[in-house]
Amino acid sequence: MPAQVEINLSPEEKKQLEKNIKSRKISVRLAERSKIILLAAKQVPNYQIAKKLSIDVNTVGRWRNRFAEKRLAGIEKDLPRGANHGGKNSEEQAKLRSKIIKMTTGSKPKDGTHWTTRGMAKVLGINHSFVSRVWQEVGLKPHLTEKFKVSNDPAFEEKLRDVVGLYMSPPENAVVFCVDEKSSIQALDRTQPGLPMKPGRCGTMTHDYKRHGTSTLFAALNTLTGEVIGECRKRHRHQEFLGFLKTVEKQTPKEQDLHLIVDNYATHKHENVKRWLKRNKRVHLHFIPTSSSWLNLVERFFGLLTEKQLRRGAFTSVKELETAIVKFIETHNEAKKAFVWTKSAEEILLKVERARQALSNQQSI
Repeated sequence: MPAQVEINLSPEEKKQLEKNIKSRKISVRLAERSKIILLAAKQVPNYQIAKKLSIDVNTVGRWRNRFAEKRLAGIEKDLPRGANHGGKNSEEQAKLRSKIIKMTTGSKPKDGTHWTTRGMAKVLGINHSFVSRVWQEVGLKPHLTEKFKVSNDPAFEEKLRDVVGLYMSPPENAVVFCVDEKSSIQALDRTQPGLPMKPGRCGTMTHDYKRHGTSTLFAALNTLTGEVIGECRKRHRHQEFLGFLKTVEKQTPKEQDLHLIVDNYATHKHENVKRWLKRNKRVHLHFIPTSSSWLNLVERFFGLLTEKQLRRGAFTSVKELETAIVKFIETHNEAKKAFVWTKSAEEILLKVERARQALSNQQSI
């Protein structure tokens, strides 16, 4: 925050400032600055002046300092942009930019988890728009975070190569499915009807809702065609999963092997499931590494389902919810399109190694 300097006025200066306030020919800005200086001359603190005039305390400090330096001429005109710190390309401004970047990436404010433009500007005694420009220039976005988790699966590389191999070089005379469950899908109904979208206004819906039960979607995505086989079940146990496996097996030509990519949920490894797999030699399960749901392509389909059908949907019963899900799958299959995997196992392993190294460096600080 700018230093609070003492202001002493000569009779002529006081007379001119008072004239500025009363004159209708003087700009509103100059009148405001004149009020600041008159109050400062009465030894009123900056924060009280700011409160009295409903302006920012940094503004008060800036004009107070400028008057102390250049007297009346200092408040009559705005300084050119960047003049506070030596101009756009000055060495002083370069140091300030470096300080802003260092503070943004290496420190936290006392009252929060991340910096804001106004919070940093207040600490540094500068305009918040300057902080914003620096952030935009270097791509800093303190208000945003991205979620991630590096898998600690001891067999990560082995499982990764297995699954990516199925995507990029599938076996001959075989079908590869990505299988997963979207559990506890709620049949939510809004407490009031929403308003429709119209020019200049988006659609609306109430923030509160009524619950009418839940359903679980079992889905298998064909990685070659993009077609989805789906079933809604009331529960999420190994019995339901095994029943869905039988559905997928029945809908696949008998002469083809089935390679099913699944996560590490306990129902997928139940003894009854293992016994069934022993009896059905053409069905093979491939497990993704733990904490690696991004590796299962069916999650992309679940994302589309949520975005297009569920998030804004209103359902008065579980049956209505399940009908909407089945209709979405049917519509998807009519214009099916495969999700194409492009990253090789080597590229992914390099990225994961960089993430692990970054985490290790962070923990050692």
